[in-house]
Amino acid sequence: MKHAFLLTGAALVCALSVPAQAADTLAKVAADNKITFAYRDSSVPFSYLAGADKPVGFGVEISNAVLAAVQKALGKNDIQVGWQSVTSANRIPLLVNGTIDLECGSTTNNSARGKEVSFATNYFYTGTRLMVKKSSGIQNWAELKGKKVAITTGTTNMQVVRRYNDEKNLNLDIIGTKDHADAAMLVETGRADAFAMDDILLFGLKANAKDPAALDVVGQSLQVEPYACMVRKDDPKFKALVDGVINDMMKSGAFTKLYDKWFMEPIPPRNQAIGLPMSQELKDNLTALSDKPAT
Repeated sequence: MKHAFLLTGAALVCALSVPAQAADTLAKVAADNKITFAYRDSSVPFSYLAGADKPVGFGVEISNAVLAAVQKALGKNDIQVGWQSVTSANRIPLLVNGTIDLECGSTTNNSARGKEVSFATNYFYTGTRLMVKKSSGIQNWAELKGKKVAITTGTTNMQVVRRYNDEKNLNLDIIGTKDHADAAMLVETGRADAFAMDDILLFGLKANAKDPAALDVVGQSLQVEPYACMVRKDDPKFKALVDGVINDMMKSGAFTKLYDKWFMEPIPPRNQAIGLPMSQELKDNLTALSDKPAT
């Protein structure tokens, strides 16, 4: 494998202006001799930067397993690999227009997104909870009435919390942020009272915070949603390849070992363990192999 590289901001601007690519990802990769994977800056432990230019994580390792399957399918071992940073707001447009070929991060598989992209086998299940400063004493959603809540823009969590806010008349002051690390920083610096996000991402950010003991993950989960890798819509060959990689890992036990590595054992950069055992929903999907979306 040739050395992975990160696309620059200028390249991203150019990429956003190109027309949509053909749906046949394998043909595109064969013609270009290149595949581009997405990564997130701070979706711990799925996809994040452990150094200035080193994407790591559970989803990154699955992307690399997909690379091996693509090389085998095409009979080419010299395929170049690009790594493109994405955000919650631009990940779908960059997949649709061909800038990236696969996104394995912390993306919820739901019916609305299914109109634009396709999802592989579900590989995690999560729900919206809260990160707060432990010193705040906040333990539940009701105690946030009238307070500032940070939420990453472009996430399903924003929709879920807005709906819950209206239903419960909490009068939350919702602050949209570019990415998860920005929202966590608002809480750490006292500019927001809570960060509402998928619980696993909150646990990951807490584990890698400067002072993990100062933070707490609280509140009941507002919903349960699956995460899955995104591929372009109407590309059954590539979806079947990605499904095959994940399904084989689930059936062989390799998926469970990978889960333990990223969710139960110490991870970079601070060598802190998240310590989150596999949920019953995910255990069930090791045999069901479902790609069913959330509603």
